[in-house]
Parts: sequence; structure tokens; C-alpha cells
Amino acid sequence: MIFFPAIDLKDGQCVRLLRGDMERATVFNDNPGAQARAFEDAGCGWLHVVDLNGAFEGRPVNGAAVDAILAAVTIPVQLGGGIRNLETIALWLDKGVARVILGTAALNNPDLVKQACREFPGRIAVGVDARDGFVAVEGWAEVSKMKAFDLADRFEDAGVAAIIYTDISRDGAMEGPNIKATLQLAAAISTPVIASGGVSSMDDIKQLRVAGRGILEGVISGRAIYDGRIDPGAAAKILAAE
Repeated sequence: MIFFPAIDLKDGQCVRLLRGDMERATVFNDNPGAQARAFEDAGCGWLHVVDLNGAFEGRPVNGAAVDAILAAVTIPVQLGGGIRNLETIALWLDKGVARVILGTAALNNPDLVKQACREFPGRIAVGVDARDGFVAVEGWAEVSKMKAFDLADRFEDAGVAAIIYTDISRDGAMEGPNIKATLQLAAAISTPVIASGGVSSMDDIKQLRVAGRGILEGVISGRAIYDGRIDPGAAAKILAAE
């Protein structure tokens, strides 16, 4: 499995939110490029980056910070937040993003996801962000009537590279991941699933490695890295072990 350290961008800085609340943001680093390089130096093989402002505004906002990250590392970067059309997808992929993550667009414009998968095979992921089992969109500000499983299942034959499943109630709360719901989703679909939300300790990493072996593609963590509860290099090694 792959360990994805998370860099969430708000106003050009690396932050973490509590349960997706933009008003409850903690700044951890004002130099996104340096933070990205530190993760690569630690031995991480991927980065997970989210433009939080972009997710709320529906367009890229932290472009300069993303550019700095891309310039600072050689490892692949997956990027989400504010990507709502084919032009923006192409823009980021041309700039060097390895794959883009579509969340709100996946719910509101499923044809965009399918078209993007055809035009950019292997480079489109779908973010399924759930609150109480239902999909949240627009930077998690709105909860839809669609169940998380139904959204993931919608793209089973589209060629999506990965489903990133986040339990919002766990995100940034340091309460541990929702392993049961994540594994249930992963077992029900053929698309690779990445676990996100609440991964807050090395024990969580070890549990996910055991429970998710052969089922999950990877694990994302953010706040726990910045708090020192998870060593990103050690986490990457644990998940990569046979």
C-alpha cells in the first residue's frame, strides 16, 4: 500500500481543518514547497494535495502554492479542490500533476468524469467524501442525498484510477479512521480505494495495513503527521512492506 501525506492549502499555507470546517484551520507551514520536499526526503512516494479555497470557490485558488510543490519534488502528486471542468483538468496534468481528484464534479457532472477518464487514462481519481454515509460536496459545506457507495459505484466501468474515501466526521479529529466503512466500500467495488479521514497514529497505520492488505491501495494522513503522532517515513515503510 501507498502512504499519502496530505498537504491542505488555504490562503497559500499548509493547514489542517477540523471536520472540514474552514473556520477551524490550524496553520502548520507557510512554505508548501518546503513541506512537500520534507515528505519526499522522509521517503514518501506520493503526495496528496488539496486546494481548500478552490473546493469552496469551484476554481483553482492556490495555484502558486501547487506550482511550488510541483517544483520542489520529483515524486507524483495527486491534486483535488476546485477542479470542475476539462480545461482545469488538462491544465494541472500539463503542469505535472500525476492525477487529479474530482469530488463535487463527480456528483454534479458524472459525464465529465467519464470523459476525463477517456482522455486522460489512469490519471483521474474520484473523491467520495461522506458525512453519516452521504456524499458531501462544495468543500464539504453541503451534504447531498446520494450515498457514498452509490457515487463510487457510478464509476465502476469508467476507468477511474482510484476512489479516495473520506469519513468527514473523523477528518482532523484524531479519533481513528472508519476502517469498517472503508473496507465495506473497497470490497463492494473493483476500483482501488484509498482510505482517508481520522488516521491519527502509527497503530492506525498498522491496523490499516493488516485489514486493508489486498483491498486498499493506500492511506492518507495529515494532522497526525504535523502533530508528530505519525512518522511519514516510517508509515510509508510499514504500508509498503510485503
